[in-house]
Amino acid sequence: MLQFPLRCLRWPWFMAMSLFTVLGISCQAQVPVQLELGLQPAGAEIPADFVGLSFEMQRVLPDTNGSHFFSPENKPLIATFKTLGIKSLRVGGNTADRPTLPVPSQADVDQLFSFAKAADVKVIYTLRLNQGDPAAAAEMANYISRHYSGQLDCFAIGNEPNVFSTNFDVYLTEWKRYAAQITAPSNSPDAKFCGPSVSPGHEKWSAQFAQDLAGGGLLKYISQHDYAGGDARKVTNPEVARDKILSPTMEVHYAKFAANFVSAVLSNRLAYRFEEANSFYDGGAADVSDTFASALWALNYQWWWAEHRMSGINFHTGDKVAARDENKPCRYATFWTTTNGYNVHPIGYAEKMFSLGSRGKIISWNLSYPATNFNFTAYSVRGNDRAFYVTLINFSHGDFATNCSVQIIARQPTGWAGGEIIRLATPDGDVSRKSGVTLGGSEINDDASWTGQWESISPPDNPGSPIVVAMPAASAAVVKLTPR
Repeated sequence: MLQFPLRCLRWPWFMAMSLFTVLGISCQAQVPVQLELGLQPAGAEIPADFVGLSFEMQRVLPDTNGSHFFSPENKPLIATFKTLGIKSLRVGGNTADRPTLPVPSQADVDQLFSFAKAADVKVIYTLRLNQGDPAAAAEMANYISRHYSGQLDCFAIGNEPNVFSTNFDVYLTEWKRYAAQITAPSNSPDAKFCGPSVSPGHEKWSAQFAQDLAGGGLLKYISQHDYAGGDARKVTNPEVARDKILSPTMEVHYAKFAANFVSAVLSNRLAYRFEEANSFYDGGAADVSDTFASALWALNYQWWWAEHRMSGINFHTGDKVAARDENKPCRYATFWTTTNGYNVHPIGYAEKMFSLGSRGKIISWNLSYPATNFNFTAYSVRGNDRAFYVTLINFSHGDFATNCSVQIIARQPTGWAGGEIIRLATPDGDVSRKSGVTLGGSEINDDASWTGQWESISPPDNPGSPIVVAMPAASAAVVKLTPR
């Protein structure tokens, strides 16, 4: 059975005001928090390619000048991928199945995979299913398999097939027809696939897909899409929407979402991945998806799903993304193109921070603090270097912004020999900010340069005493601790 750890629920404002009055807690109060860490791994190792990006297939096509976005000559883009720690690149989206657009040519694919090699990423490549041609799909899959197996993760057949095929059985029959032709002995018999790549609300297709295909040896993992905040067109008050994605109630949504398919996937000994995900669909919500609130949300989002045995998340991005039959400016973008490179948005800092703090196996932890409406959580891994990496997230902001003091202890009295900390912050703790975000005291520049620093943490005076970390409101940190 899946278990879902919860952080302290946010209280309704009228209850919170009463509680704050009784306890005499002001917005600047230092709430005491205790984090007790287990010493041995309690979960799986987080995959090295967990952090990923998803782009529209249209981006694989040449522009009007014949130039390719994904090209080994696009040095700024390669540098941006490496700085952010991106290890997975998915190409798909609505434009993968848009009949009015051409499918990429072999020359386009050459550019894509040459870029992938230079950027050191694996590619999830989407083959057209909607009004597609299985023979043409097999020809392309065969070409990629023969030339670029080292950079290929797997093939997806179609994007959100529930949009154009409302019956699962009809879809599955067509999927099998494509897969059979692709894996024919004369083509690519060893090809691996992900699927069904359905949109939110159709997770049960993923469960059925796993049950029907787990024994066939074709699947590398189950791929699912998720936009945790829902429809961006329904966001009428950005402040309320920012509060929503920072609320613990989001984790209630994750648990319900997971219950629809994760058990079926894991019980069939398959992995699963969000090959396309972000905060709000339809291009993202302005003044929400592009703010510091999205950074705190995305950091927690990655960790919550990693703790629930997910293999990775590819955040959908681009200067523009497909929303139904049109392309819209991308509000949830990891970065936008600028004249001298790529301007990293707040969510990109969350992807970078996760890559810094997730290199190891998940360990158990116990978090405790006073029964207020304080909104805080933590995650931890035992690194491959034997150090402990602890991610701390203080979601409290606005009228309920509350600083805290975190005591980190181990379940055995080994004590700490010291450590380091790197912080994610924004000026004045303002979650509505779209710029000025810093990681390690430094912004990521448009040329992908970054000079952020880890700060040293001195060991406690007495062996076995906790390490104490101050956590301002609306901030996050990764703490690296070395045991004695």
